[in-house]
Amino acid sequence: MHRRRIIQYAAATVGAAAVLPSSARAVAAPEGPTDYASALWVPAAAANYTVPSRPSERLIDRVVIHVAQQLFTPTTGIFRTPSKQVSAHYVVRSGDGHVAQCVQEKDIAWHAGNWSWNTRSIGIEHEGWVDRPEFFTDVMYQRSAGLTADICDRHGIPRDREHIVGHHEVPGSDHTDPGVHWDWERYLRLVRDAA
Repeated sequence: MHRRRIIQYAAATVGAAAVLPSSARAVAAPEGPTDYASALWVPAAAANYTVPSRPSERLIDRVVIHVAQQLFTPTTGIFRTPSKQVSAHYVVRSGDGHVAQCVQEKDIAWHAGNWSWNTRSIGIEHEGWVDRPEFFTDVMYQRSAGLTADICDRHGIPRDREHIVGHHEVPGSDHTDPGVHWDWERYLRLVRDAA
């Protein structure tokens, strides 16, 4: 089953938390080993990502930008459900730019739909829908760009469109995210300007 359908089906099972505005929802945030200092650890189920046999040899050369087609809390909940077989390294909330880390960067999240790209990229999900640009808030762009800049710095990834790509650009992808409303020019400017 495709990642987007899994996320959409899981949304039907989520209760009242899904109807709260994104800025009002609480996040379960146990202490954990985050790679990004501002992130809170919300771990994915171990069944939803791969621990590489030689993590020190894992070369990261891409950041893949996703839009979850879902709200923040249900997205992290899907990653925590072992049977879903999907995850991303990070999820960024729309209302306040909160960043959750769900998979350590040394591990391989199952986000791109292409194993080769999964092994060489960091995946960042964003709360919202591709056809609802109101979810792409200033604070979400800023916090996501700060996260991407930090990832680029730590992994030696150039801050350009060749290395920071949309899910729809992954070879073999049938996804459209982040969609036509994602402002790439603005996002890359924020990534380049991030200190």
